[in-house]
Amino acid sequence: MPGKNDVPILIGQSGPVTGQRWVLNKPEAYIGRDPGCDIVIPDRQVSRRHACLRRLDGGFELEDLGSKNGTHLNGQLLRGAQSLQDGDLIQVALVAKLAYVGSEATVPLRIEATAGGGVVSVGWLRLDGASRRVWLLERELDPPLSVPQFRFLELLYQRPGQVCSREEVILTVWPESSGLGVSEQAIDALVRRVRDRLAEIDPNFQYIVTVRGHGFRLDNRPMPAP
Repeated sequence: MPGKNDVPILIGQSGPVTGQRWVLNKPEAYIGRDPGCDIVIPDRQVSRRHACLRRLDGGFELEDLGSKNGTHLNGQLLRGAQSLQDGDLIQVALVAKLAYVGSEATVPLRIEATAGGGVVSVGWLRLDGASRRVWLLERELDPPLSVPQFRFLELLYQRPGQVCSREEVILTVWPESSGLGVSEQAIDALVRRVRDRLAEIDPNFQYIVTVRGHGFRLDNRPMPAP
């Protein structure tokens, strides 16, 4: 049984999936435009079910599923199924590039994973849930965030690009309250304090965005491409 760090991943390198990551922890993973695919690339040049990754002993193989615009592996048009090696570059219909990393242990530090193995954007803000540590522009926040502050920031961090409602914030930050007795002013004060802490390191970028009438989302300032 492979350990957690032995699970291969895909990392979006270009196109509409830049900065996204997928843990390959199922026997098959489909790439395509259809929302039901495991790796969704929302572009009309990509077929609905474009390609498939299948688990083999010790790794994965990649197969194009008769797509209209083809799949390339390391610059070569893919014909039939081919085994993947650590560092291989998959190009889907000349729209998006995906890097295959054979083990989470070899992922660069700036690529972070959520506890559930979900997608997290690549950015200057990084969190470690186990130690409640936060890094911004490669500098650690010191002193650390308080428990409520960290819970709030972690909620947004684990939901890249998604809006978290005020109700979700209450249940995450103050779980003992069961949603009762937490005022709008308390939430706004918490958000303001977290923004102020991030601004101590990066005053020129607004990481926490208020979506009026809906809640909050994280805008993780992207790192430059290597």
